[in-house]
Amino acid sequence: MTERFTETLKRESQPAWTRAVEHRFVQELFQGMVPDEVMASYLVQDHRFLDSFLTLLGAAIATSDSFEARLRFGRFIGMVSGEENTYFLRAFDALGVSEEQRAAIADTQPTTGFKAIMREAAATRSYAAALAVLNVAEWLYLDWAMKAPAPLPRNFVHAEWITLHDNPHFRDFVAFLRAELDRVGPAESETSRDFFSRAVALELAFFDAAYESGE
Repeated sequence: MTERFTETLKRESQPAWTRAVEHRFVQELFQGMVPDEVMASYLVQDHRFLDSFLTLLGAAIATSDSFEARLRFGRFIGMVSGEENTYFLRAFDALGVSEEQRAAIADTQPTTGFKAIMREAAATRSYAAALAVLNVAEWLYLDWAMKAPAPLPRNFVHAEWITLHDNPHFRDFVAFLRAELDRVGPAESETSRDFFSRAVALELAFFDAAYESGE
């Protein structure tokens, strides 16, 4: 049986993929033991992606060859702009991080890199390039979130970050992203591999940076 293209990309990204999925941050998140300073640092930086992420999703809509795919991306943009953004604002309030404090914090190097690769993928006008980065950004998170043991942490800041990345709608969206990259990626194999591998390396560096900045 032929291996799925997305499975090949994941396999070729090892060991960085597994190191990210099994990262100290993920293990402490499952236990509700991420220090507030680390969680705040992580979420401030993650929220910085939103503008570039929406740009990338817009590029996927613009370059897709499928009306049905455009509808899926459009619905996801609504979720990210609404439910997920609201979580960030509630979490910042709970962690005591003001808007002024958030604005004063500089981007970490991985944040700068992630914003750049999202905009780079969008600028290629390649649907495969956009999908490669989106698959890492969403599938890698599902891969760790679905391993969370029950019960979830009592603190909503931890628990909801897990459930935002492991729920039926999110699983369906990741399945859609993978199917789309399986469909169009092989025709742009080099581009897909390049963006996928660089995005995985940035995910791992992003987890590391939360501790470097927050502790």
